[in-house]
Amino acid sequence: MWKWLAVVLLAVSVPARAQGVTDQTMLVAKAVTTVERLRADSNISGPLQDLLNRAKAVLVVPDLVKGGFILGAQYGTGVLLVRDASGRWSGPAFYSIAAGSIGLQVGIQDAEAIYVIMNEGGLSAVVDNKFKAGAEAGVAVATIGAGASANTTTNVGADIYAFSRAVGLYGGAALDGAGILPRHSWNAAYYGGNPNPGDILFKRSVDNHQADRLRDILSR
Repeated sequence: MWKWLAVVLLAVSVPARAQGVTDQTMLVAKAVTTVERLRADSNISGPLQDLLNRAKAVLVVPDLVKGGFILGAQYGTGVLLVRDASGRWSGPAFYSIAAGSIGLQVGIQDAEAIYVIMNEGGLSAVVDNKFKAGAEAGVAVATIGAGASANTTTNVGADIYAFSRAVGLYGGAALDGAGILPRHSWNAAYYGGNPNPGDILFKRSVDNHQADRLRDILSR
């Protein structure tokens, strides 16, 4: 009897664990890998670490796809985390990034990017989706990696620093003209209920311990 009971319990518990692997948990795990990989890149590790130590927030986009012929497009899903006055990182809020541009550009690129947000102005531009206005956003963004030279961009006093590693015919991880919008369904699936980004990033009324590893690596 006990033997069969153990078999039944095992059969019940395995699906329960499997259901814990979702699109959201996979993206958070990929965000950890992105931070680790960019930190290991000797071309950008120095400035990346220095800026992360002083950052107000960070947007990690593990899969930023950019490609097109004449009409270009850039899209991906990322996680935004905010650091409070005591230095503690919030849970991740899920955001989608999408942009389009017209010009003579050929190629396809699959990049991983980290946007290190240095101040309230940069954070407001992301949270309030101001980048869709392009240059009118009034926020300085410096790109490091993916064809940009780190030693020429780290001293400009930018509001946001974009670090990226990419494979393709053209580089960069620009935010100009991008729409940065919360993925409400992903936030609801990850935390339960219906939290908005403010609940996650500022009020911190919800949390998910599956993000502990990401918060830990950002704190190192």
